[in-house]
Amino acid sequence: MGTTAGFTGVIGRYRSESEPAWPEVPTAQTHAPNIVLVLLDDVGFAQLGCFGSSIPTPTFDGLAERGIRFTNFHTTALCSPTRACLLTGRNHHSVGMGRIIDLATGFPGYDSHIPDSAAMLPAILTEEGYAAYAVGKWHLTPDNEISAGASRTRWPLGKGFERFYGFMEGETNQFAPTLVHDNHFVSQPEGFEQGYHFTTDMIDHAIENVSDLRNAEPDKPFLLYVTPGACHSPHQAPAEWLERFRGAFDHGWDIERGRIHARQVAEGILPAHTELSPRPDWVPSWDELTDDQRHINARYMEAFAAYLSHTDHELGRLMDFLVETGDLDNTIVVAMSDNGASSEGGPAGSLNDIRPWNIAGTEEAEQLEKLDEIGGPWIHNNYPWGWTVAGNTPFRRWKRQTHEGGVADPLIISWPEGIDSTQNGTTRRQYTHVIDVMPTVLELIGVNAPAVLRGVVQQPVEGVSFAASLDDADALSLHRTQYYEMFGCRALYHEGFKAVTFHEIFDPDLDWDADRWELYDTVADPSECHDLAQESPGKLRELIDRWWIEAARHQVLPLDNAPFDLVFGGTPRPGHVDRDRWVYRPGGAPVPEALAANVRNRSHSIIAEVELPADGVEGVIAAQGSGFGGWSLYAKNGELRYVHNFVARDLHRTATPLPEMPGSHTLGFRFHRTADNAGVGHLLIDDEEMATVEIADFTPVRWAITGEGLCCGLQLGLPVTRDYRGPFPFTGVIHRVIISADGERSLDVKAEADLAFRAQ
Repeated sequence: MGTTAGFTGVIGRYRSESEPAWPEVPTAQTHAPNIVLVLLDDVGFAQLGCFGSSIPTPTFDGLAERGIRFTNFHTTALCSPTRACLLTGRNHHSVGMGRIIDLATGFPGYDSHIPDSAAMLPAILTEEGYAAYAVGKWHLTPDNEISAGASRTRWPLGKGFERFYGFMEGETNQFAPTLVHDNHFVSQPEGFEQGYHFTTDMIDHAIENVSDLRNAEPDKPFLLYVTPGACHSPHQAPAEWLERFRGAFDHGWDIERGRIHARQVAEGILPAHTELSPRPDWVPSWDELTDDQRHINARYMEAFAAYLSHTDHELGRLMDFLVETGDLDNTIVVAMSDNGASSEGGPAGSLNDIRPWNIAGTEEAEQLEKLDEIGGPWIHNNYPWGWTVAGNTPFRRWKRQTHEGGVADPLIISWPEGIDSTQNGTTRRQYTHVIDVMPTVLELIGVNAPAVLRGVVQQPVEGVSFAASLDDADALSLHRTQYYEMFGCRALYHEGFKAVTFHEIFDPDLDWDADRWELYDTVADPSECHDLAQESPGKLRELIDRWWIEAARHQVLPLDNAPFDLVFGGTPRPGHVDRDRWVYRPGGAPVPEALAANVRNRSHSIIAEVELPADGVEGVIAAQGSGFGGWSLYAKNGELRYVHNFVARDLHRTATPLPEMPGSHTLGFRFHRTADNAGVGHLLIDDEEMATVEIADFTPVRWAITGEGLCCGLQLGLPVTRDYRGPFPFTGVIHRVIISADGERSLDVKAEADLAFRAQ
């Protein structure tokens, strides 16, 4: 007689002398609470109604009324790093996420590879009997691994979630997203002409996940990670929501900022002595603008408000569903944003955020011409700096910088069954940081962070729980020291004091030792209005020295404020193959730009080996990018057509009749570069040049920033041209498409980095 490893029964020769035993299944504690983590994107401290905004956000406001607002909560100043902190409970450099995925470098604090030794919350909770689902934006997978052929190790399901529906990149077109369901790419269920919007679709899947769970497991607790695109650009909302805000911001950002600050003080969101920081001198007053400029800038803000308010409405549908299932009262809802309001729209607003990458701007005349399209599917709009400053009221600066405007964010926690109802609607001023959220949640549900998970020894959790403050407004703040670093902008918080320094633009010759540090008493001066550096040099020196200690401890070094390492020819990622020939066959998944054919500002050819049917053909042969910028080779109305879309500003087209004879043919396009960002294109049929087009502005740096890749045989997402609607599959047979490129593209690296960096 005997037993096998892990088996607790007895195995004998015969059933009569054996005892069965089932493997142990993880089971949560009885009546364990559910967890809903809601992570907004680029929503500043002052942009929710319950934090002083005039934008209607009744769902978030309701959570605040039934819970607690933390008004001294901090993040990392950028999205991927904050997401890594939230899900692991460790600092962003400690888990290799020192900057966003797209701008990773080959140093341990910046390589974008979150190690298994820093297990994410879903991986911990599924071992404790929880279900774990994610919907929305991910942005924690290296861009060279976002392809159908890539490892799924760093996809959501590889990090502990059991179901995922959303997009992988930092942003997407809300009307035509690049979608992933679990571990594969999918097409959107309907077009935007039929009323599709991603936020609605995302919440539908969140509800579906919970519904499926409750149909099978009525009592099993769940973790639901809800991460809408809102309010990262493009600021896009359904037309009826855009109409709701017409004229709502005609008074301008100066008046709006003053109104927000007054509400924050009157409602106890901030201490009564909190000053409104001065409007920066690089942001004009509203009164300085012309009538046309005020009209344009108000429209940009209307789109942002519609986007946020619509998102709030959709989140409300999820909360209503949890009421129906009986789950909401025993659900810990944590709602927050990932960084301060964004300045990526530039000083005058943006019709297309891909333009700064490609050294292209927007004229006021174009903004007026496209005014009524702002907020719709064909515009990648983003508001100007004046609204950024208002969104971060009362703080200084914005996203990506380590002054409070970049790192101070709203945080709401609601748990009707777990928080004393007498605390509903109250605020807390304990210093908290995003790395504290995971340990707080674990304490609330009675789970310890594991020392070993799935055979991997875990690195220490660096956040500290603030659970005690939920029932005790006077509980001590246990988070005493916190460093910050983002592209060389640095800060150190320690027991109420903060030292901070920032860098305006990319500078490869920067003298770090010449940085000018500022010092603030954040208790007496929450909005960083009074620099104490001159009167308290000893305290400042103490904090700077402590910053270097923290930096060494958390993999912050080496300091580097060059953000575009990979874009401008830095150290390639592992597995990168430098080549000039690519072969594609039809498939349902896009190839991400990081892995796709690089024909930007280079001589190249696109040759498709096809079979044409006798009854005619149409559809996309190959396409890259989107309606915000890209190229497409396709067939329509008996013609072979090519279009080059330069940042949705200039479209260069050419067309030629398709062969009348069915059967085997080659269809193609050849571009001969004659100058920087310019050249001549030729349509080819069976290797013969049939039509020519001059292309004065050929895309030099990026096709897309909304996740669209290279597609063969169809196009997912927003089409490159309005000449067709996606996916517009090719109705003939494509054997293969061969893309070949010649020569190196010409770049003024410093000039391009400067321009793009100013928009971050």
